[in-house]
Amino acid sequence: MHKKMYAAFCAAKEAYRKMIHDLDAAFPALCGLQTGLVAARGGPAYTIDTPVVYNTAMDAVTEQDDIKLILVGDNPGRREQDKANRAYLVGPSGKIAERFVNTNLGLDFRKNTLILNKTPVHTPRTVELKELEKQGGEALTRLIDASQEFCAANLYEFWRVLSADTNIPVWIIGYSEMNKKGVFKTYTQKLLELSRADPAFYDSLCLYRHFSMNQFTIDLNHQRLPAEPLPAALTRIGRAYRDRILPL
Repeated sequence: MHKKMYAAFCAAKEAYRKMIHDLDAAFPALCGLQTGLVAARGGPAYTIDTPVVYNTAMDAVTEQDDIKLILVGDNPGRREQDKANRAYLVGPSGKIAERFVNTNLGLDFRKNTLILNKTPVHTPRTVELKELEKQGGEALTRLIDASQEFCAANLYEFWRVLSADTNIPVWIIGYSEMNKKGVFKTYTQKLLELSRADPAFYDSLCLYRHFSMNQFTIDLNHQRLPAEPLPAALTRIGRAYRDRILPL
């Protein structure tokens, strides 16, 4: 990145950090509600270290780094919120994503990919955001909705900054909750608003299935046409899901 681009990248990063700090401070009871979700699900118990997770991997990005892909996940899970990590896509799904990107795209997943989320609010499972909002009431629902709006706008800002020289692709991983009744409906609405205002941004978007349980790879292998080059298959599949979930 040149100096002006890197300065703009840092500004977008600091805006994201501030949003997370403000959200965390605005709802002190959040950690207790999340702890209740962990206990209620009956799985392995763990401590909530970070109720609202900033991706510390962004702080390792330097002016010399070259971001070639923006990848958007859902929200931070168990390993992402752990104080030893506090970074996105570091669990089993992240390892699958890293292996795919490194092996098939010729990129270094941890150096050439900017990883964002649709909200920074942690839950054991993404769908439990609904239960979290139910328990937290209208105040928490408003905060989570606001975080989704910000995350969509922040994605656009990162894309705009990093695409100053060359338009870079945006992969949105996981679209099952991006419908009118899904937990990411607010994120989707904001994304549509931004896409209608900037067709080049919309053109950069591709939607895919999750990397968890190899859904991404299974779907890719199922839909890829005989002898179809991988880049062409990825673009075709990603845009087909985009057009279905984000129709302009």
